Amino acid sequence: MRQAQASRLKTAPMKRTVLPLLAGLAFFAPPFAAGAQETREFPSQHGDVLVETLAAGLEHPWSVEVLPDGGYIVSERAGRLRIIRDGKASAPLSGVPEVAEQGQGGLLDIALAPDFATSRTLYLTLAANGDGGFGTALVRATLAADDKSLSDVKELFRMNKLTRKGQHFGSRIAIAPDGSLFFGIGDRGERDRAQDLHDHAGAILHINPDGSIPAANPYRGGTEGLPEIWSKGHRNPQGIATDPKDGTLLTAEHGARGGDEINNPQPGHNYGWPVITYGKDYSGAEIGEGTAKDGFDQPLYYWDPSIAPGALAVYRGKMFPEWDGSLLVAALKYQLLARLERDDNGAVTAEERLFDGEFGRIRDVVVAPDGALLMVTDEEDGALLRVSKAPTQ
Repeated sequence: MRQAQASRLKTAPMKRTVLPLLAGLAFFAPPFAAGAQETREFPSQHGDVLVETLAAGLEHPWSVEVLPDGGYIVSERAGRLRIIRDGKASAPLSGVPEVAEQGQGGLLDIALAPDFATSRTLYLTLAANGDGGFGTALVRATLAADDKSLSDVKELFRMNKLTRKGQHFGSRIAIAPDGSLFFGIGDRGERDRAQDLHDHAGAILHINPDGSIPAANPYRGGTEGLPEIWSKGHRNPQGIATDPKDGTLLTAEHGARGGDEINNPQPGHNYGWPVITYGKDYSGAEIGEGTAKDGFDQPLYYWDPSIAPGALAVYRGKMFPEWDGSLLVAALKYQLLARLERDDNGAVTAEERLFDGEFGRIRDVVVAPDGALLMVTDEEDGALLRVSKAPTQ
């Protein structure tokens, strides 16, 4: 089945410009007032939605998760974790590991363990300092019962080759149905590293909650490639999610000047960067050998020009049943939320664009337990936003 799907996508990859019906929706509303506690209404293809500002004044927030009691835990790139309740952000939590705030690096994603309600265990990705520079690491920690500190902090993974480059750290976390952890690391600004199976850069990684290597990993023996590697050829995957319905792994990753991609990473597969890509260099120069080559998988979907995709979520909530199965992609450059409709085979069939330019750089999007969406805006005066269905008349 995988071979048939790859053949179909390879011969006819989807491109957003062939979907004029939904891609060009425009929304007109007054400019967003930073720091305002407000609710605004926007049209969408399936009815109006409300966007409520839950909190403002956050410094480059990167990730948000919902706590069991309905509060929110948010990371700020500079290295702070905060708890938000009733529109107010707490003081920074103590015990957060030191981060290397370098370029795009700093404190990045948060993921709550499946048993968080009892264990208080969470995972963080971050840019860490080390000999030769800095690189992406993943740590496990315990959130105190009073929400004021982290304890039992343990580094589970650190990439093997550090550099002084300040870009392409990745790195979201997706927790698989069996509790194992998928996360991505970009090429760290050194594109050829994405094709080196003995380099963690430019890869989707897969580890167990204790840092050990899952049996399903394609290079588990460590001879043909590093044992943590799941797939290679990724430029900078900053979105990763598993579909709650069937566990399908999906990623959203940055291209250069065009060539942003949605992929379904398979073990041992290669997604082409920088040998094949639908983008060009920022100078306008061609990259690699074209858009297709034997041995490299095609994306499920790509954007040209680039929207600069951040986080990725698969919608399986109750609030928007008409969005069931849609991919939700936060966009930085185009400052929007892209909703990608899929057919029964998982192919993208249409794109709807929401909030274009209204809230700044949208860094994260997650589906809350009640089916609403949560987003954070990556700005010096960043905000936590909630998207819900507007009441019908």
